[in-house]
Amino acid sequence: MSILCGLPILECVYCLGCARWLWQKCLYTAGHESENWGLATAEEFEPVPRLCRLILSVYEDDLRYPLWAPPGGYGINPDWVIVKRTYEETGGCATPYMIYLDHDNVDIVLAIRGLNLAKESDYAVLLDNKLGQTKFDGGYVHNGLLKAAKWIFDTECELLRDLVEMNPDYRLTFAGHSLGAGIVSLIAMYAVQNRDKLGTIERKRIRCFAMAPARCVSLNLAVRYADVINSVVLQDDFLPRTTTALEDVYKSIFCLPCLLCLMCLKDTCTLEEKKLKDPRRLYAPGRLYHIVERKPFR
Repeated sequence: MSILCGLPILECVYCLGCARWLWQKCLYTAGHESENWGLATAEEFEPVPRLCRLILSVYEDDLRYPLWAPPGGYGINPDWVIVKRTYEETGGCATPYMIYLDHDNVDIVLAIRGLNLAKESDYAVLLDNKLGQTKFDGGYVHNGLLKAAKWIFDTECELLRDLVEMNPDYRLTFAGHSLGAGIVSLIAMYAVQNRDKLGTIERKRIRCFAMAPARCVSLNLAVRYADVINSVVLQDDFLPRTTTALEDVYKSIFCLPCLLCLMCLKDTCTLEEKKLKDPRRLYAPGRLYHIVERKPFR
């Protein structure tokens, strides 16, 4: 038809679709995506910077002699670290993590690091999922992240129960970044469903802070656990927004233009209402905090 009419119609449609997609993904979202949301209070957001530093400390081999400490340090006491697991200890079932007894903030914290680009086991966890593969509590969750969450919970359940019983006034907090954020979100959900294994802990004492989490729960679960899970998204962070199956991204890494073409056409031609009606579609978990650092061109 393009040749008959003398106009490159298909090419124009594709270019317009790509332009719209780029505008939404790269320019529109940061300034407008959360413009009608309420502002977070200083009190509810207070744990986030502290927990970010705690998550960063999991990357260190020796907390007494840190190599990558941020300005001001990690703000933790190495003597309060209960356990710190490495890749060798997790056997590739999960990323390294740490359990920290924070006496200053009356908190029992399980912190998990993010994706290690050099570890195949991390990719195996992230890519172990298909649409609608795994059901949980009336919704759908990411299969690989749920398996990692169950492994950590089952491994540390007795230790966490002892800490909860010895510190009845402390909260139980799960914190993680990127891949680890998805894992801790599902640990928190699994812990809420299995509170009897953690002693006498109420739901209100369990909380989770997921920094830049992967999409790991269906919309109904994201809403149902909003009182427990808090997701933090910075600006236009890619991972919490990507709607394309992650395994397709990595399989198509050597044909990225083809992948982008399909993403543009799919996002342009699929109605938002249709996306929301799909109960298998995964979203960032819980209550969302969107940090808008700046708007485009300002």
